[in-house]
Amino acid sequence: MATFAISVFVGVIVGVLSGMLGIGGGTIIVPLLRLGYGLQAIQATATSLFTIIPTSIAGVITHVRNRTCLVPVGLAAGLGGACTSPVGVWLASVSPSWLIMLVAAGVIVYSASRMLAKGLRKPKASVRKVDAVSQDARGPESSDDAISPRRRIVVGASVGLAAGVLSGYVGVGGGFIMVPLFLAYAGVSMRQASGTSLLAVAILSVPGAATQYLLGNVQVLAGLALAVGSIPGAVLGAQLARRIPDRVLRLIFGGMLMLMAIMLAVNEIVSLGN
Repeated sequence: MATFAISVFVGVIVGVLSGMLGIGGGTIIVPLLRLGYGLQAIQATATSLFTIIPTSIAGVITHVRNRTCLVPVGLAAGLGGACTSPVGVWLASVSPSWLIMLVAAGVIVYSASRMLAKGLRKPKASVRKVDAVSQDARGPESSDDAISPRRRIVVGASVGLAAGVLSGYVGVGGGFIMVPLFLAYAGVSMRQASGTSLLAVAILSVPGAATQYLLGNVQVLAGLALAVGSIPGAVLGAQLARRIPDRVLRLIFGGMLMLMAIMLAVNEIVSLGN
């Protein structure tokens, strides 16, 4: 019961960050399962994918209601990722544990550094701030008039193809790479990137999780315990995303990812030393 209670508590934290930042939660779940549960790398990544699905669905429903999710872009990214996620799962099945965690840490550091750089960059003028607030008030469809809806969908599909491989390989939803890419190439706000990413995560995690389950790598009880807390947490996180300034969301995103990368790297170094 104590282990279950701790898992539910951690699940709530995972869910809040998932709904708020659009990351699915795998960047927290994987090191937790490795460090806290002592699972093998392949089991940790598989169970993470399993838990991410209900967590993302809960968060994306709230984002859609709040109009902070670009549904066509999210669908394109999710379907693209669903096609390539099994490739990542296969690569994970033939890779050593240390390589899976090393790749996860490397990609997370890349995403974190980009997000922190943008979050720490000081706005150039107060006029820009006023324009940004007005832009958010108009809703997700008007976040950048220079980028057409068709181009956003193409960007979404391209981002999803790359995220799918990484999702299946390291056992995360792919949001940690999709959010920065949406911000860079789709012309959306941080809130919209988070909501759109969650929709894609909910879709592209399914084939990877199903494949891992058939391979016998999913620890169902551990995944369900985390989901009990992560589902309501994701709803809360999606609501919080509406109230937190864009710049603060970027800093939280980058800082959280950097911490997870350090945890993964330290764990694997210790494991190699033993």
